Amino acid sequence: MRMLVNIRIPHEPFNSLVRAGTAGTIIRKILEDVKPEAVYFTEQHGARGAVLIIEVARPSDVPAFAEPWFLQFNADCEFRVVMSPADLQQAGLDTLGAKWK
Repeated sequence: MRMLVNIRIPHEPFNSLVRAGTAGTIIRKILEDVKPEAVYFTEQHGARGAVLIIEVARPSDVPAFAEPWFLQFNADCEFRVVMSPADLQQAGLDTLGAKWK
């Protein structure tokens, strides 16, 4: 199952890690471990943030994606199931529409 992960990184401890020169190394280590399909860094509600697309085989895999961000940056993580256009075509919307008229 493909998931979108919104990550909000608070100013601290991130500012201190940037000053120490270790923030980039930690991010690189997390991304090497998590192996996202895609990752974009952005602003999240006035703070640093990232958006990742990950492949999750089972719900018990979620902590392995979240804990590095929690433990290293005190980050907030939100997980949402996402679909590609091909996935949506397989959802049977026409059948569901007829069923729930």
